[in-house]
Amino acid sequence: MRQEGMMGFYKGLSPAIIRHLFYTPIRIIGYENLKGLIVRSDANNGESLPLATKALLGGLSGVMAQVVASPADLVKVRMQADGRLVSQGLKPRYSGPVEAFTRILQAEGVKGLWKGVVPNIQRAFLVNMGELACYDHAKHFVIDKNISGGDNIYAHTLASIMSGLASTTLSCPADVVKTRMMNQGEKGVYRSSYDCLVKTVRFEGVRALWKGFLPTWGRLGPWQFVFWVSYEKFRQLAGLSSF
Repeated sequence: MRQEGMMGFYKGLSPAIIRHLFYTPIRIIGYENLKGLIVRSDANNGESLPLATKALLGGLSGVMAQVVASPADLVKVRMQADGRLVSQGLKPRYSGPVEAFTRILQAEGVKGLWKGVVPNIQRAFLVNMGELACYDHAKHFVIDKNISGGDNIYAHTLASIMSGLASTTLSCPADVVKTRMMNQGEKGVYRSSYDCLVKTVRFEGVRALWKGFLPTWGRLGPWQFVFWVSYEKFRQLAGLSSF
C-alpha cells in the first residue's frame, strides 16, 4: 500500500480475468459432463456418486482447463512478481499483459508460455478435487441432513465455505511449487517441479509447502462463496437444475 498504492493489490488482474474466461467454463462444464457420463452408465441410475469418484472427475476437469489457461496464468504470476522490482526502485519487466505475452514469446518461444505447466496442472488437479468435489458432496450432505432447510442460499454458502477450506489445504503445496517454477524466468534454479519440491522441503522444511496458507485461503474462500452462490442463482434464473 505504501509503495504502490491501492492498485498495487490488483497487479496481474487483466491476465487473471483472461485466464478465468477459459479456465472456469472448461472445468465446470467438464466436471458436469464427466459426471453425467458415469451417472448414465451407472447401475444406481443417478444416485450420488462416491466422494472419491467426484474427486477424480474434479481433478481431471481442472487439468483440462489449466492446460488451456496456463499461458495467462504465467503472465499473471510474472506481473504480480514485478512488485518486488518496483519496491526496489527498478522498472517492472512488463507494462501490461500484451507486452508480457509478446516478450515471453520472443525470449522463450511458444513453449515458454507453458513454463510451469506441470506444477500448474498438479495444482489444478488438487484445487478442483477440493473445490468441485467438496462443494458437490458437501451441498448434497447439507441438503440430505436437512441442515439448511433445502437447496437454498444457506446450503450453497455452507458448501462453499467447506469447499474453500478443502481446496486451499490440498492445493497450497502445489501452489508454492507452481509459483516458484513460473516466476524463475529463463534461467531457473529448479530443473522440474519435483526438484523444486525436494529443495523447498530440504532447505525450508515441510511447513514451507503451506507458506502463504492464510492469504491463499483469503483469496480462495471469498472466491468460492461469490462464485458458487452467484452461479447457483444464475442457473436458477436460467431455468437449469441446481449444480
